Amino acid sequence: MLNYLKVIEIIISLQSIYISTMIPVFVSIKESNKLFQSLEIPITWQIPTIILLSLIFKRKVVYIAFSIYLFLGLFIIPIFHQGGSLGYLLTPNFGYLIGIYPLIKIIDKLNTNNKILISEFLKSGILALTAMHITGILYSFSLMLFYNKLSNFLYNLSSYSLGKIGFHFLMLIPLSLLIKPINYSRYKQ
Repeated sequence: MLNYLKVIEIIISLQSIYISTMIPVFVSIKESNKLFQSLEIPITWQIPTIILLSLIFKRKVVYIAFSIYLFLGLFIIPIFHQGGSLGYLLTPNFGYLIGIYPLIKIIDKLNTNNKILISEFLKSGILALTAMHITGILYSFSLMLFYNKLSNFLYNLSSYSLGKIGFHFLMLIPLSLLIKPINYSRYKQ
């Protein structure tokens, strides 16, 4: 049964997932003496946000919020990074969205301890991101079998997994800086 505090946590999680999906990643590179060029990486802050939400809230809250996000994106409004609707089921991006469920489950295992160690977080984070990417690759492979186009699978593998997994692993480092405040807030409760 959900009480009003859990409903508020679900709404906060849903809003955070939606907002982080809409914020692209920019990297500034110094091009000449005084000019900086801003490069947009085709990735959003959604995965780091979901990892953070999984550390703060219980798994059930994040599952419900993410399920509502999927439902809204598939049936009501196009809130995914590259659109939405039922046609999104035929894109490789949807496999990575499904892969967020095992990611949440793996990160939530850290919530059983009162104190999270950074080494445990990094190990679980790498395992969770790997599980998410394997799910996305398997989904893309199943699309390749359905459409019988190997070139699409190889393109999707390079674009969606090999091109983004390094960024996802790198994002664990700044997230690990938030472990101490999260542990402190758990200790105060």
